[in-house]
Order: sequence, then C-alpha cells, then structure tokens
Amino acid sequence: MVDRALAVTLRQTGPIPLDVSFTCEPGQVLAIFGPSGSGKTTILRSIAGLHSPAEALVRAGTETWVDTAAEVSVPVHRRAVGLVFQDYALFPHLTALGNVLVALGHLPRGERHDRAEALLALVHLATHRDRRPADLSGGERQRVALARALARDPAVLLLDEPLAAVDRRVRRHLQDEIDQIRRSLDIPVVLVTHDFDDVVRLATHLLLLDAGRVVAVGPMDVLTSRPDLTWLRETVGLGSAIEAVVLRVDASRGLAELAFAGGTLLAPSRALTEGMRVRLRIPAREIILATERPTGLSLRNVLSGVVSAMHSDADVDHVIVQVAVGNVRLLAEVTREAVAQLGIVKGMPLHALIKSMSLELITSPAADP
Repeated sequence: MVDRALAVTLRQTGPIPLDVSFTCEPGQVLAIFGPSGSGKTTILRSIAGLHSPAEALVRAGTETWVDTAAEVSVPVHRRAVGLVFQDYALFPHLTALGNVLVALGHLPRGERHDRAEALLALVHLATHRDRRPADLSGGERQRVALARALARDPAVLLLDEPLAAVDRRVRRHLQDEIDQIRRSLDIPVVLVTHDFDDVVRLATHLLLLDAGRVVAVGPMDVLTSRPDLTWLRETVGLGSAIEAVVLRVDASRGLAELAFAGGTLLAPSRALTEGMRVRLRIPAREIILATERPTGLSLRNVLSGVVSAMHSDADVDHVIVQVAVGNVRLLAEVTREAVAQLGIVKGMPLHALIKSMSLELITSPAADP
C-alpha cells in the first residue's frame, strides 16, 4: 500500500514558539484547536511552505517537502497543497469560474474549463459561475475558495479558520459540504479553528495546542473522554463524543433509538432518519451516576458500565469519573461528596443516567476511517 499520510515535525523558538509532531492519515480530519497565538496558523503555513521554522520535517506520502537537516525545501508551487483561508483570498475582478481557472494552469488548456465547472458543481455553485466575489454571500465565497483549493488535486487539504467569517446557519451547511468532500477525496485534512463546534462536527482526530506545544493528540472519542484533560475542560467543558447509527424513529413519541458501541440510547427524533450516522456529544455535567439501577424515573437512558478512571484537581470541588460502557468511555462530573457517599472507586460497576434532551446530536458526522 502506498503511504499517503501527512507527517509533520516543527520546532522553533520564535517569533511564535513551536514544538509539534503529528501524523494525519488519508480520510482523517485533524483539528488543531487552541487559543489565539498558540501557533495554529503557523503550523499550516509551515506545511504549505509559506513559513520556514528553524527545524522542520514535512512529508506527504513518499514526498519530502521540508527536511531542514538535509537542507531540502520544495517550493510552494510544487507542493500538492490545497489551502483555504478565513478571508477567502479571491481575486475580486474575476468571476467564480475565473477564480477556479487560475488554479488550473497545470492542466492542458482544453481541459481547464470543464474541470473548473465540475469543481463549482462539487461545491454547489454551478449556477453562480459568472458572479464576482462582491456578488456572492460569505458562504458562497468560501465555497469558491474551497473549489479553488481542490483544483490542483491536492495530496493534503489545509483549512485555516474556514468558517469563521460566516454566520451559524451557513456554517452548518459548509460543515456538511466539507465533510462530504473529505469523504470523497480520501486525503489528509488539517483544520485550524478556535471554535469547538467545528471540531465536534468535522474532526476525526484532535490536536490540542497551547503556547506552541502539543497538550494532547489522538482520536476525537479518546481525547474527549479523558478525565485528566483539565485544559480542555476549562476551555470548552468536558463531554464524551460517540458515533451512533439511527436504528428506528418513533415520530409519535418524538424519540429515535440510536445504536452505539456501548448499547442503545433514546434521543430526540428531530431531523433523524433510519440508517443515518450521527455523532453524539454528552456533556459530563449531564450524566448522573447510580450504584443501583433506578426505577420510576422519567429518564430514558440508563447505561451500565465500570469505572475505568478518575481524576480530580486539588482546587476544585468535583471529580471527573470515566465509565467504560462497552467500548465507549463516558465522562461524568460529580461532587467529591457524591464520590464519598457512593464509595466510587476504579473498577466499581455503576449505572450512567442520561436525559434524552441532554444529548447533543450532530448529523452527518466525521467518522474515523
């Protein structure tokens, strides 16, 4: 099998310190998430060849783009990179079609027009081909930028805050389109964002970055279920992210039954259809733990599991309890008093109680390849 992974190692002391190393496989979306000034965009610029760190090793499949130790640096125009910026970076005097055509100079002249038309159709802008950027909405401009980034058949797609300039409604549609394109291309995708909603909806893998250093990196479901990631809890709040499939929808009850690796859950049925794959996010504060299976409750979801890990910081009054339910790890945030009263310890069987309305459903999720 041909290696098509993106492998990156970057180190520098300034102007923004960096000490990062990661790999992104074809079909994966690696979200780099962290505060402003942590080095997220510098990482993308280094991969694309727009920035030169003191130490760097960047490989895309079998090609080495940068190796400072061997004094190798492939010019920007020779790197098979698709790059989408937050501010679109479109030529204002060109139409949507023209903006895509400028990126197709590597093709024979007779093939460029059809290819540009096909790319605009891919991002649902075939009817807007003759409009200039000033006549397009923010979401439409970003679609043109995405089509242009795909024009060179990139080996790697880099997305730098691609949804920051659009409103929440448009953001949802663009998230779905990016996810569909990612699935069809089967190439490594690196996403830089400061909005965790983008991470939850698009990422298969997550790299947490703080002050230029990797706090943690790994699959989304693994990192979001780690009880010791205090930094993530303080930034966005802890919550377990799990993949599920809709088994059946009961419109009369307003509920849908979802199957996941730890069993089944009942969730609100809005916008769900049988067979749909979804991602669920369950906030740690919305899970109640019980030593015995309760009866006579309005709660619809009771999952049985075993305490697999616990974490607490000295300056807080709660404990993060990780409960293994089948192959899934759920996080629950409970008070120290509750831990003491229930006698919660690692290895102890427990029941996790979850209100259906507390489940955050995300349709068309990114799924690990």
